Amino acid sequence: MNPINKQMFEALQWASSFLKKSNREEFAGELLLRHFTGLSRSQLFANFHEELPLDTWILFEKAIHEHVHGVPIQYIIGSEEFYGRTFTVNESVLIPRPETEELVLEIIRRIKQKFTEKKEVAVVDIGTGSGAIAVSLKLEVPTLHVTASDISVDSLLVAKENAARLGAVIDFSQGDLLKPFIEQNALFEVVISNPPYIPLGDKVTMSEIVTEHEPHRALFAGVDGLDFYRRFMEELPFVLKSEALVGFEIGAGQSEAVANLFYQTFANVKVDIVNDINGKDRMVFAEISLN
Repeated sequence: MNPINKQMFEALQWASSFLKKSNREEFAGELLLRHFTGLSRSQLFANFHEELPLDTWILFEKAIHEHVHGVPIQYIIGSEEFYGRTFTVNESVLIPRPETEELVLEIIRRIKQKFTEKKEVAVVDIGTGSGAIAVSLKLEVPTLHVTASDISVDSLLVAKENAARLGAVIDFSQGDLLKPFIEQNALFEVVISNPPYIPLGDKVTMSEIVTEHEPHRALFAGVDGLDFYRRFMEELPFVLKSEALVGFEIGAGQSEAVANLFYQTFANVKVDIVNDINGKDRMVFAEISLN
């Protein structure tokens, strides 16, 4: 396409056609055009017949080609919306999903229900990635004392940036699952995590947009996808206060297996399986008493 004197609607038409032929979502063209022009959706359509500056066209065309070759829109733009806020993302972190918003919503409801008498509840988000869960919890319930951890230093840099920009005061810790907290003798009322849960065998059927760009350490978890839940069961007893709440995001179809792991690990536990908005089992919550 000749970029000279091209109007915005022409650039968008080209992008939509190219994306469609490449089996990508046509709507990506509008998202990227809005990103590079800085226009809202209504402003874009109001300026449809305005000429697109050459430097903007060059960036836009490059981004369209990147997406066609598999780079997620969120990594090109550098951000994703989560729980009403904009989070910085890059290829060091998993892109936050809408299903995880439901995990946050549900854990907040359960925290308020279970710990009504406590002024401060200690919460830890394991495998925080972009910090979306931890930051959302702290900003939605400011009385929570929130800690977030990740095994990846690069992921923690992204999470810290998001926390600082959004004004969430969070303690960060680098380490493998719950090990740093076991070493510190730290105890929590609430443990929340969206760990890797995809079986390795599923990789062959997944979109390359995910498998070629998002960090595998945040996606895959052994033959059956349950490796991290098994590790949690080994480590959880050492970091929980006497009355505790644990919340996990899970892969569809894994709920019974994860619930059974809780029953096998704790003598006094109440487990709830919660479906997401699409009717898939997506969350497992456990109320645990160690008394």
